[in-house]
Amino acid sequence: MKKAYQLLILSAAMVVSALAQGAGQKPDALPTADQIVDKYIQASGGKAALEKCTSRVSKGTLEVPAFSVGGPLETYAKAPNKNYFKADIQGFGIVQQGFDGKIAWSQDPQAGLRDLTGPELIDAKQSAEFYKISKFKELYPKISVKSKEKVGDHDAYLVEATPKEGSVEKWYFDTQTGLPLRVDAERHGPEGAMAVSQYFDNYKMVDGLNIPFTLRQERSDFAIVLKFDDVKNNVPIEDTKFAKPGAQ
Repeated sequence: MKKAYQLLILSAAMVVSALAQGAGQKPDALPTADQIVDKYIQASGGKAALEKCTSRVSKGTLEVPAFSVGGPLETYAKAPNKNYFKADIQGFGIVQQGFDGKIAWSQDPQAGLRDLTGPELIDAKQSAEFYKISKFKELYPKISVKSKEKVGDHDAYLVEATPKEGSVEKWYFDTQTGLPLRVDAERHGPEGAMAVSQYFDNYKMVDGLNIPFTLRQERSDFAIVLKFDDVKNNVPIEDTKFAKPGAQ
């Protein structure tokens, strides 16, 4: 059970990030990185619509199927780089994590309240980027198209994207829709680095933006499933929402 909560803490910012935002080819040729990223931006709603949005509040449920537990979940994100995650887990309590643009923090009944530093801080900064989709090429200076793969029943282009800080991530983009189906990345927590795969499903249009309402985060031994039923854009959010408890 302890490992499940550690994964939850490691993956919290990934959730907010996830919710924040070939002509002339030969038949067997892979598209270029620019073509894939440009299609991703367009499929998500387009650059203008993405950058017109300045905040997002999402609510739903979190489940840890291997332990038959879960509870209500809510996330808050605000441009350009603030986010907050809160889940009330049955039998464990409240887990929350935030980034106010400078300070990243995490709190849960097991580890208490602590600042995130080093690789954890880098993860928090990257995940808090509200305009991650429209700024994808800027945030990932090195992008290369590797192959065509299967993600479930879908064909996908595998793209390796290297951020300014941190290790390379593997993105799988649906060949038809252009939207991401899966991202493999290294995330960090109190006990070090961990490989996490995040799957995106149940995309729905909200104010012209294509947003995944179901996310599944996996590692080798268990998974966490997040299902959102209420997503609202451009909601006023006070900056105190993202501040470290006790600093409001």
